Amino acid sequence: MVEPAFRTVDLPGARLHLAEAGPSDGPPVILLHGFPEFWYGWRHQIGPLAEAGFRLAVPDQRGYNLSARPEGIAAYHLDRLAADVTALADALGHHRVRLVGHDWGGLVAWWVASLHPDRVERLAILNAPHPGIVASYARRHPGQWLRSVYVALFQIPHLPERRLLADNGRILRRALADTARPGTFSPAELDRYAEAWGRPGAMTAMLNWYRALRLPRRPAPRVRAPTLILWGRRDHALQPGLAEASLALCDQGRVHWFPEATHWLQHEEPEAVNAALVAFLREGRSGAA
Repeated sequence: MVEPAFRTVDLPGARLHLAEAGPSDGPPVILLHGFPEFWYGWRHQIGPLAEAGFRLAVPDQRGYNLSARPEGIAAYHLDRLAADVTALADALGHHRVRLVGHDWGGLVAWWVASLHPDRVERLAILNAPHPGIVASYARRHPGQWLRSVYVALFQIPHLPERRLLADNGRILRRALADTARPGTFSPAELDRYAEAWGRPGAMTAMLNWYRALRLPRRPAPRVRAPTLILWGRRDHALQPGLAEASLALCDQGRVHWFPEATHWLQHEEPEAVNAALVAFLREGRSGAA
């Protein structure tokens, strides 16, 4: 296994803790985790992608684990989160990057690709809808609202933090274990997550991502970069139709379905996910970074 190196990077909006791996002259790839993970959510991908020759930057996104936690809900607006990605690319000396995101990291990656098309060489998304289609999709498919009821519960001040942190993160531990295939997350891995959740102020910052979410009402800009959507069909929270609706916004896109995978497909099927990512990201190697 490739062991990443760690450092902090000062950006205009926040200081991010960063894991890095792979050859310094390799094509740059940024991996964006979702809720309730941190850089460690990509542990099965870091080694294979680095060994394939990519230069990986894997941040704890703002509010998570060892990264800064700006105060206030507005600090976690989707525009701010996308700005962190372009600022990180600048700090690393890259105008264009290959961008990979899962869950909330996928929403951020979609938003970067839509708003800053000149910055994204290739885009890979794992079980995350484009923010621009979520509201209209949910109006047409009420079952999606039922799957997303937890988002409304997270809007309540203070109470969700207390419940999710109680008993060393028991509820979140159970949520990860129960929504993934049996044995996906070991007790030791859940301990790593619980340690990150329990850092002072971390859970409030993580929930502020949900509290700051305002889905765009205007049509979202189309995604120009070549796009690969990897989607586990057994996702407990997101219907497969969200992948198809997101694909409709892409100029050059395709979906790779994982029929037996859940929301946590990069943990459940790492070999297949890694092979798909390496093949897709390599297709753009001739592009300037």
